[in-house]
Amino acid sequence: MNTATQLGYGSGDRLLIVNADDFGLCKSTNDGILLLLEENAISSTTIMMTCPWSEDAAASYALRTPSGDIGVHWTLTSEWNGYRWGPLCRTQPANTLSGRNGWFPATVGEFEKAAAPEQVRAELIAQTEAALAMGLPITHADNHMGSLYGIHTGQDLLPVVFDVCAMYGLPFRLPRQLQPALGRKIPKELERRARQRVRQAEDNGIVLPDYLTGLEFHRNSDETYDTMKAAGIEMLRGLLPGVTEWISHPSHVTEELRSFHGEPDKRGMELAFWRDPDVRAVLDEEKILLIGWNELKRLQSSLSF
Repeated sequence: MNTATQLGYGSGDRLLIVNADDFGLCKSTNDGILLLLEENAISSTTIMMTCPWSEDAAASYALRTPSGDIGVHWTLTSEWNGYRWGPLCRTQPANTLSGRNGWFPATVGEFEKAAAPEQVRAELIAQTEAALAMGLPITHADNHMGSLYGIHTGQDLLPVVFDVCAMYGLPFRLPRQLQPALGRKIPKELERRARQRVRQAEDNGIVLPDYLTGLEFHRNSDETYDTMKAAGIEMLRGLLPGVTEWISHPSHVTEELRSFHGEPDKRGMELAFWRDPDVRAVLDEEKILLIGWNELKRLQSSLSF
């Protein structure tokens, strides 16, 4: 039984959640994401509560898209030179999460090697509580740059994640099935560990999507909007039955974004992709149903463990 059938859909139905990451990153990203939510071109977004534009994101969300799905984008890295942020937790030390300058580490590898699980737990709670204090109806959780998956060291922090998700009744971005990307093979040890963590999540009553997908974050040197669009449409046509979350990073491309971001044009291309009439036509032709994380949250609340 996949997540789609648990939600009451048919076993062959293809359901898609399009989530815009990094809400709150900057004004340009906030406005781009809100535009897509207003047009119902995407399903949901997740907010970076550690960023200075998170307050603008929350206020704009309440005014423009109060019924849209919004989750918390747990953030434990700060990767751009000249635009940094650090922990929100003030109730206990966060020394393993930040350097002498007070910022989160720039890379996931640095974070994984230093982070103490109990400090991570306190920070996830602090970021969630900050979102709730702004009046946001949090529907789910995910993690910025995949910092909680143990990708670099093999030492993930998912048991902490599942505890916090259970505390707040939040489904989480972890695929029930791994899919190879761009011809790469999935290491057997990663498959084994992933299966173990999926079982652990389900034992804790955490609802998960069946699959994760999305366009490459970085722009290839010869990539154009048309080549990216063709690749994205091919990915849409190839979706499998079940619930797939598509991770997206849309934004308006402005001088603000260019001042710190290494891939501003790719973010603009992703914004254009979800507004493209051809993409919307493919969703209709393929009978792909756009759903939100709130459906998964309602399912989670109905389960008794």
